[in-house]
Amino acid sequence: MKNLIAINGSPRKNGNTAQLLQRALQGAQDAGASAEIVNLYSLNFKGCTSCFACKLKSRPHGSCAMKDDLSPILEKARNADAIIFGTPVYYMNFSANMVAFIERFFFSNTIYSLEIPSVLPKKIPSAYFLTMNMNAEQFRHYKMNDRLASYTTFTEMILGIKPEVLCAYNTVQFKDYSRYESSIFNPEEKFAYREEIFPKDCATAYEIGRDLILK
Repeated sequence: MKNLIAINGSPRKNGNTAQLLQRALQGAQDAGASAEIVNLYSLNFKGCTSCFACKLKSRPHGSCAMKDDLSPILEKARNADAIIFGTPVYYMNFSANMVAFIERFFFSNTIYSLEIPSVLPKKIPSAYFLTMNMNAEQFRHYKMNDRLASYTTFTEMILGIKPEVLCAYNTVQFKDYSRYESSIFNPEEKFAYREEIFPKDCATAYEIGRDLILK
């Protein structure tokens, strides 16, 4: 049986990012796979410390030498049949915990060799789910595609397959906007947009989860 692992880089286990990942898991399970979500903010770990142990000729490649809560997750990701990286966009970048996960996962599975860009045992189809306050126009204005490209380029190089990308724009952050300093937002428009568009994003997430397993 194939397996899909979904990495939730949001501190919320039931927020926008998690909801998309849950739909992707359902798609993977309906395609006959096992699937699970890993909530990074429930784990105690840190990013890469550049110790270079993963590059030593004297030890097996493909594993991070650091030992913490992330260690078994890195091993699961390495042996997965599909991976989804789900993260909110904070200050024009992935969440800090998602960046730390990517550092540890990607760096430990590469060596400084033009002939061997990845030491993974197989190609792994993947996807990025990004949730954000920005709308599509703002996403283009701030050149977020350029920022995203640095991640997708390395993902294709290391995992061997170009990743799918789902952007969920203009997400709702609060149930009650009146409680927060948030005058730049129009709550009515936010909720109307969510009611119309987020179900479509969830449907796309389901299809991606299913299709990653069927590849």
